[in-house]
Amino acid sequence: MPLTTDAEIKDLLESARTIAMVGASDRADRPSYGVMAKLQAHGYRVIPVNPQITGEHVHGEFVFRELAQLGDPIDIVDIFRRPEAAGEAVDQAITIGAKAVWMQLGVVNAQAAARAEAAGLKVVMDRCPAIDIPRLGVARIVAATG
Repeated sequence: MPLTTDAEIKDLLESARTIAMVGASDRADRPSYGVMAKLQAHGYRVIPVNPQITGEHVHGEFVFRELAQLGDPIDIVDIFRRPEAAGEAVDQAITIGAKAVWMQLGVVNAQAAARAEAAGLKVVMDRCPAIDIPRLGVARIVAATG
């Protein structure tokens, strides 16, 4: 079952530090562009993934072609793809050992969610972290030093 309670979602958002955004866009009129900026402003490191703009930069971060290229551990893979295309991103998230997948508003893929859960990932579906963070009062993320 995907995470659905406010407490579960808040816990996930408060424990995450690094988010890979599949379907990130360099176009200011796209929802992923604004959501990425809001997540960064809240303190998360957001790594954009989009094969169409690989090698470019969005909000100061290098855009990667696919999740397999990321060398850093990923807490959440935030998916801005059509529901039928979300499964590929979920499968990549499983392969790289991400802790959770987050399918954006309007992105519902029960089969992909079931695969992620079977692999031990937390799943959030049909929600937006940029909406849930202020709604749930998620504290600003402070990077560990040391």
